[in-house]
This record gives sequence, structure tokens and C-alpha cells, in this order.
Amino acid sequence: MSSRIIRVWDLPTRIFHWLLVLAVIGAVATGELRGSLFVWHERFGITILGLLAFRLAWGLVGSTYARFVSFWPNSLAIRNYLDGVWHGAGHNPLGALSVFAMLGVLLLEAGTGLFSSAPRDHFWGPLYDLVGKSLSHDIAEVHEFIFNFTLVLVPLHVGVIAWYVRFRKKNLVKPMLTGDAEVENDKVQSAQGGGLLALIVALALGVAVIWLIGSGTLLALLSR
Repeated sequence: MSSRIIRVWDLPTRIFHWLLVLAVIGAVATGELRGSLFVWHERFGITILGLLAFRLAWGLVGSTYARFVSFWPNSLAIRNYLDGVWHGAGHNPLGALSVFAMLGVLLLEAGTGLFSSAPRDHFWGPLYDLVGKSLSHDIAEVHEFIFNFTLVLVPLHVGVIAWYVRFRKKNLVKPMLTGDAEVENDKVQSAQGGGLLALIVALALGVAVIWLIGSGTLLALLSR
């Protein structure tokens, strides 16, 4: 099969990806340094939730390869990939498993952080008042436990990218920068869809999540 270059990742997906990378790095760094920087740990966490809200919406209304339906993993696709007969675009079936695992873990990590507390750092999560001291302590332990999965998934993700570069001679980072990728399937077309209206809806959801949590509006609404 002859290879050709197509557009795989739209600009919103690429911007989301790198903003999420920066937000996770910021959350991990400020969470470990603690002290006066812990307020930034909260801010990064809320930002992550906003980004995830955007990605969940974009996974429904975005362009072809950003939509979850385009890379939803199934046994046949995974078997074809392992047999070397999968020649699609976007996330491969194993990569799709990693994506969903990462999104799920980050959602749980940031979500539990809303109810957590760290008194020694003078920190109480935005939704702390909904659960109280005892339950908040328990949720904080769950929050720290889930962090262990993040410590596994992120290095694994980076390791797989390095493996592809070294052994498959395939750069997975470049397409996430330029949006274009080389494919060997004549039936695979460039990404379509994900227009302005879809982008506005997804952005509005992400911004709304950040505003509702950060402004205390969500707490006020849930406390009624």
C-alpha cells in the first residue's frame, strides 16, 4: 500500500492535549511541594476538570478522529492490530485503551480532589462543605491512592511513544503538533466535522465547569 499524508488531529484536540499535559505537570508539582503552592494544586485540578469536560464534549461533536466512536476499542480491532493488519488513523486500538484509562483516572483524581482536604496546608476542597471533615479525610486518601495510577499511566504513555520512535520508526508526537500523519490505507480520509458551533459548545461546557467550581457557584447550588 502507498502511504500518504492526511489531517488526523484538529487544532482543538491538539491544544487540549498540550494544555492537559501542562496542567497535570503543574498539579503534580504543586501537590508535591505543598505549602503555599497548594492553592495552585487546586487551581490546576479545577483546570483539569474543565479540560476533561471539553474533551468529553469534543469526543461527541468534534472532528472524525477526535470522536470516541472512531477509536472505541473492541476485541476485533485489538486482534487485528496485534496481527499487524490494522491500518487505521488516529488512536490505534491499544492506544485507545490508554486514552480512556488516562481520561478516567484523571477524572477520578480531579473529582475526588474537590472533596479532599489538607489542613496542614490550609486547604479545603471547593466541595468540602458537602461531606465534612471525616468523609473528606477518607476521600483524600482515595485521592492519593488514585494518584498512584497516574504515576503508572503517564510514564507508560511516554514509554510507548519512545518505543514507537525507536522500534517502529514512527513519531507519534509530531502529528499532535502539526495535526498531520502518514497513513497506509487508501480508504482512510482526512478528519471532517468539528465545526465552529461544535467548538463553541465544547468550550462553553469546559469554561462553565471551571467557573461553577472556582466561583463557588456549584457548592451553593448543591447546598440548597
